[in-house]
Amino acid sequence: MGLPTLFPHGRETELAWYRKIDEGPWDGLVTYERLLYPHSWSVVPQLAAAAAVTERVRLWTDVVTLPMRNPIMFAKELATIDVLSGGRLTLGVGIGAWDEDYIAVGSPLDRKRQRMDEAVASMRRVWAQQPPVEGHHPVGPAPNQAAGIPLVAGVVGPKALARAAQWAVGVSDPANSLHFDAEGLAAQRQRVIEAWQAAGRTEKPHFSTPIWFALGPDPESQLREHVRDFWDQEVVASGPAGSYLTAPTAGTLNCGPSALIAAVEGAREAGLDELRLIPTTADPDEIDRAREVLGI
Repeated sequence: MGLPTLFPHGRETELAWYRKIDEGPWDGLVTYERLLYPHSWSVVPQLAAAAAVTERVRLWTDVVTLPMRNPIMFAKELATIDVLSGGRLTLGVGIGAWDEDYIAVGSPLDRKRQRMDEAVASMRRVWAQQPPVEGHHPVGPAPNQAAGIPLVAGVVGPKALARAAQWAVGVSDPANSLHFDAEGLAAQRQRVIEAWQAAGRTEKPHFSTPIWFALGPDPESQLREHVRDFWDQEVVASGPAGSYLTAPTAGTLNCGPSALIAAVEGAREAGLDELRLIPTTADPDEIDRAREVLGI
């Protein structure tokens, strides 16, 4: 179950989401990021708060933009969260969708994929307690998870899958956020498996996807209003969000009870390891609605 990261809300609402999700039956809670957006929270303090308040669920990011960060500092922050949570953190990483986020923090736009590979290697050395400066102490703390924090790659294409197979535990496919396509996911899952095999890896790769969902009194308006705000009016008119909202062949729009049930059933049929439900409201009652619809 996702957090209401992209909506105006305060302390009590945020804590209510942590507690309701941790009560179950959800396997984890997930946050996600967009830097240049007025409502979005910062993932590091948000996950630290979730780690302190929850006891059971796994903590996820889906996904954070790795190449625009200092990997040594980020590795330290994440290791601290892993210790706070008792080893419950999984990190979803990608190159992000917005160049303006890079520009805002003074990060170059070139070699994003190569820089992500390099950042992963640096973070893994930090978590393995290898000093980044010769002759000096390592960066602490060490994560609770002995093998380091699991990394899931938010990637799609064949070249990106091949790169991810070198360092990730699996893949989060971002292509079903609005329209759930079980057949397409099953095909992509097979491509991920083949990429892992081509890299000489024998373990089964994790495969999952996020979807936005809406269950309020007018779920379609709830979803559409959120998407229009999130993507920007100019982008919606001519860009990817506009096509997602209007394409008649793109699959079922993820709003309303029947769409949520179909997505969960489709995820099982496609062989997904996990389906992450991203809310389109900050109302904590949306969690209860989802439980009721799914009968869990």
